[in-house]
Amino acid sequence: MDFTIDQKLEKDISKAVNGEYSAIACYGKLIEMAPSEREKKIIREIRNDEIRHFHHISAIYMLVMNMQPEPRIVGKCPNHFTDGLKFAFEDEQETVDFYHEIADKAQDHYIRHLFRRAAADEQNHAVWFLSMMR
Repeated sequence: MDFTIDQKLEKDISKAVNGEYSAIACYGKLIEMAPSEREKKIIREIRNDEIRHFHHISAIYMLVMNMQPEPRIVGKCPNHFTDGLKFAFEDEQETVDFYHEIADKAQDHYIRHLFRRAAADEQNHAVWFLSMMR
């Protein structure tokens, strides 16, 4: 497989690693703040998807950059559940567009497929977060 990509795509993949890493941390916080078991369960499932995305995107990062990513938290997860839902909803929606852009730029079929699949998951997550907003 040829994973030669341009510098912009390298930066986007790095940004995606940080975004997934940040979502994992934030959703862990949301689980703790969730008022019901139903909400905790939904957010746990979303968080598990984000963990899967993080591992897949990190693997792409390693193939492309030939080194381990050093993820960092970007953005600040709110301290109140309702604010956290709004934050998560907006972040998921923005990530859908971002992942479609990455998929469109990628020449490698595997990278395109992975980011399109992740974009579909992110859209689904946005719907779930929206459904929990009061």
